[in-house]
Amino acid sequence: MSKAFNKVHLIRQVDLFTLKLFLSVVEEGQVGRAAARENIAASAATKRIQDLEEIVGMPLFERNPRGVIPTAAGLVLARHLTQVFGIFEDIRSDISEFTEGVRGLVRVASTGGIIFQYLSREIGEFARSFPQVDIDLREGANPEVVRTVLQGEVDVGVFAAAPGLTDELPNVLEYRTDRLVAVVPIGHPLARQSGVKIVELLAHNYIAIAPFTSLMAQVRHAAGSAGIPFKPKYSVNSVYAAASLVRVNQGVTIQPDHMLTPQDLKFVQTVPLDEPWAARRLFVATPAGRSVSVATRNFIAQLVERPV
Repeated sequence: MSKAFNKVHLIRQVDLFTLKLFLSVVEEGQVGRAAARENIAASAATKRIQDLEEIVGMPLFERNPRGVIPTAAGLVLARHLTQVFGIFEDIRSDISEFTEGVRGLVRVASTGGIIFQYLSREIGEFARSFPQVDIDLREGANPEVVRTVLQGEVDVGVFAAAPGLTDELPNVLEYRTDRLVAVVPIGHPLARQSGVKIVELLAHNYIAIAPFTSLMAQVRHAAGSAGIPFKPKYSVNSVYAAASLVRVNQGVTIQPDHMLTPQDLKFVQTVPLDEPWAARRLFVATPAGRSVSVATRNFIAQLVERPV
């Protein structure tokens, strides 16, 4: 039977039902069971598989008394057809969203600070515009957010730029920019300055946040470049805990601007951080090699086209 493969014949002469039947035979291991699964007579199913083998130009199954097993060529064809039918399912899902109203699930990962500053409001507005779409929100540090995007565990990741962090992400859009500031108690000597360097902050009781964050990587690098030992007074897991320690005059810290509450500002004040990395760029990323649902596209548009 072996002859040169003719892709034109495959496209013109084979219908999608036959290809779906072929996948069912691979999965069931018997033509009869596959035929019952696809609601077709066993004899008709056998004829379709034989015709497919004739068009492909080589055997796709090895027959034995217990049923059939795919040949090497059959396994290759099955692998590609699984991907093709996956794409058809994505098309069906996307088209149904247009006819039935946008619905579905959008899985989002971001840092606690970005959620607090921006995403919570964005999600609230999106939910009002698209009430049939559910948001599954996951919080993590910048590297964890990027990892979940790379591994396809989420549909959208929102994170702050850091050296090397976006190198492996092919689908990245700019979200917005903000600034890091020093947070000091009211009346602190640094509070009177128009700007402050990291080395000046480290001369006081510095309150560090989780060591795996991009912010702390920048602080440690700056301390190392200045030849200053990095020995924080306290180490906590969030900017909120750090700010609470500043409120009771236990030290100074760094965090994104506009994160302090009115209650915080009765006890602390911010001072511009005079460092080149104080200006932060925030990004939105999506996994590679995956079609983006209508719901996800609308959520991304909410972030990058009309931020609140």
